[in-house]
Amino acid sequence: MYLIRNGKIITENEILTGYDLIIKDDLIAEIKKDEEIKKHDFKETIDAKGGFIAPGFIDVHSDYIETMSAPRPTSIMDFSISLREEEKILINEGITTMFHSITMDKNELKNMPIRDPKNVEKIINTIDRIHGSKHLIRHRFHARIEIDDVGEVDNIKEYIKNDKVQLISFMDHTPGQGEYRDLEIYKKALKSNRGLSDEKIENIIEDSKHKEKITDKAIKEIAGLAVRKNIPIASHDDDSIEKLKIVRDYGAKISEFPVTLEVAKSAKNMGMYTVAGAPNVLLGRSHAGNLCAIEAIKKDYIDILCSDYYPAAMLHAVFLLNGKYDMDLSKMFNMVTINPAKAVNIDNTVGSIKEGKKADVIIIEKLNNKFPVITSAFVDGKLISRTNYCL
Repeated sequence: MYLIRNGKIITENEILTGYDLIIKDDLIAEIKKDEEIKKHDFKETIDAKGGFIAPGFIDVHSDYIETMSAPRPTSIMDFSISLREEEKILINEGITTMFHSITMDKNELKNMPIRDPKNVEKIINTIDRIHGSKHLIRHRFHARIEIDDVGEVDNIKEYIKNDKVQLISFMDHTPGQGEYRDLEIYKKALKSNRGLSDEKIENIIEDSKHKEKITDKAIKEIAGLAVRKNIPIASHDDDSIEKLKIVRDYGAKISEFPVTLEVAKSAKNMGMYTVAGAPNVLLGRSHAGNLCAIEAIKKDYIDILCSDYYPAAMLHAVFLLNGKYDMDLSKMFNMVTINPAKAVNIDNTVGSIKEGKKADVIIIEKLNNKFPVITSAFVDGKLISRTNYCL
């Protein structure tokens, strides 16, 4: 048993002060006022030092595993090492559940060998194996399905049937729509990433218009398998209300990175969960010139923040939105805890500080009353990480 004292407890609806938290085995056992806590044989009493006691973050979309596995485009590391080293980083950013977002598409923009289907298969199997053995955080697999990834349809179905997928998203990165609806930004990205000539870039854009796409029948088959397995479905880079209606008919209940305020608002009105990248909040803009997350959050059009490609962003975005833009702190925490938990169907066990739920708990202190840091982290009631800062 652990007793956590002297902290501000983040719940779904409020921030409790003057309360203590008891962890017993793998669960949150009690939340009681200081004076009501009876003496138990606690393994340890942890002083939160006036910091925040919060649920562990749930990251529904991050391709950080690609960075850890391939720090250089052609330098592919052992996937077990990558995942084991990555989880050390994630737990100290407050992320206790990670949906590793991986695609099998080697698109022209990034040209990443790590996305070769054989490498992706190895990563998927590594995630599944490590989650089923000793681990620091909860490892989940988010299958990003490019609609021109025709050759991988059967493999995707097998991954779903074999319970190796916990979230799927349908994506279309064809230049001229979605994330890359602004062709000039796409062209600049190609020049920056690959150093291609204007002629080569034009050829890539032209060829993309004629690429074979996964059929509507195949998409419905994949979605049907997911629904039967209770696997949530997301759509990616929604740029029109018409697209929202189509993906909702497939069974999607999550809209990742809606491209405009209008689309984000429409997704919310349709009852979908909306996701924005926490790096977008820190930067104050979209790297692709699309929706500004801060503006959308101000209008209550965004439900969830994910790390996307920068794990530290979730923690800092929460406090930036509260400190600089005066947004309710408890509500901002919900965007990285209970809201993503609800979207991916795990809110019955994790995502909030509540008696009877799994003890995925983090303690957040502020250095010099400004810079938020994770000083303790629990997963399944185990004290996974503790950090002490020196003067």
